[in-house]
Amino acid sequence: MDRNGNEREKARIRWITKLLYEASRSIRVLGAISWPSEVRTQFFAKGASELPQVSYEPVDTALAIEAVQEARRHLSGKGAIDQWMARQADTLEQSAHMLAAVGTPAFFSHAREIYGEPAALLQLFPLTSLELAESIHETVGQLARVDIEITPPSYHDAEEVALDIDKAVRGHFGDAAPSVELVDELSSNALASTSAIRVRHDARFTDRDAGQLLNHEAYIHVATSLNGRAQTHLPILAAGHPGTTRTQEGLAVFAEIISGTMELDRMQRLADRVIAIQMAVDGADFLQVYQYFQDRSRSDEQAFESTRRVFRGGVLAGGAPFTKDVVYLFGLLQVSNFIRAAFAAGRADVLRLLFCGKLDLQDLPVMCQLHAMDLLQAPVYLPPWINDPRYLLALLTYSSFMNRSEIQTLQTAAELLLADAPVVKV
Repeated sequence: MDRNGNEREKARIRWITKLLYEASRSIRVLGAISWPSEVRTQFFAKGASELPQVSYEPVDTALAIEAVQEARRHLSGKGAIDQWMARQADTLEQSAHMLAAVGTPAFFSHAREIYGEPAALLQLFPLTSLELAESIHETVGQLARVDIEITPPSYHDAEEVALDIDKAVRGHFGDAAPSVELVDELSSNALASTSAIRVRHDARFTDRDAGQLLNHEAYIHVATSLNGRAQTHLPILAAGHPGTTRTQEGLAVFAEIISGTMELDRMQRLADRVIAIQMAVDGADFLQVYQYFQDRSRSDEQAFESTRRVFRGGVLAGGAPFTKDVVYLFGLLQVSNFIRAAFAAGRADVLRLLFCGKLDLQDLPVMCQLHAMDLLQAPVYLPPWINDPRYLLALLTYSSFMNRSEIQTLQTAAELLLADAPVVKV
């Protein structure tokens, strides 16, 4: 392709990704299906014995559909870059249809196509998200049979946590740091966006809670949003639409693990959400799922919040939940395995591109192409474990070494060795 042709091709890509970004702006899934705090207040005022009363404002998706259709008219249908843009178009259109169906069974039909569902086989893995969740439950159950002394966590008030997070994000992001705000009303203990991290003033946090918030929300979600906004040639990378959710949440959970802020309770909560979604798919209503979470939560408020995540946008009587939360475990599996595999294949060079904006793992080859075309900028904001990858590289080297061992053989040997050894109680 000559110089003029190359510039025309770049202009075409810029125009299509701009159209896709315009489409994404009216597809704000979590905002469209959020519940006002009064729903929780009324639920508990009625003794947590009646289905919540929730209504949703209609979402006008006409402009999004028009922008997607216009973008498609400029696609050639050839090459990896066009296939990437076509995937964005398909997901945005499916998301628009999902929002148009909020509060109906059709909402679930679209959600399962976008995010997946617990009982569906995972791409590239011969298992389901439900099996992953059950495996975590089984492992936690095995640990519960052993009397392991764990020091009770120390709790910190919201003001203390907000000050610590504010200091950390200012040090990491400089002038681009999101503000940290204490607010009176919030559906959860904390919520983050590119511009602000909001903390509910009466919330209490363990040391791990605060670390998870910083590593998950700030160092991943805020960072990829800021890096995406800097992609002036490819504005769609600033849009966190449903097609990027699995990888973005997988990265965020991996960040909790690699930073040492993950804990068993948190891992179990991720598994509980998958099992609860399957309960709702099978017909359990809001009250039945709430009772499930009551037995597995620190408080009734946390149980309500976990149940709300399952039913927001769906049908509270059961059968049609919101399936987004199946992506956390699958995303973690995909991201962690990809990072290990890329390192083993000698392609650690691509890891930084994971943070250049909101993208899916399968988009990485295209990101490499776009970077070679000078359309994609290298990310400015990276999590600490990528900025200083010494620990990550040591861990990956160890992982590569351990992968040469057959775990089942070693497990059998350990069971035989310890068969007659008493359980150690401290």
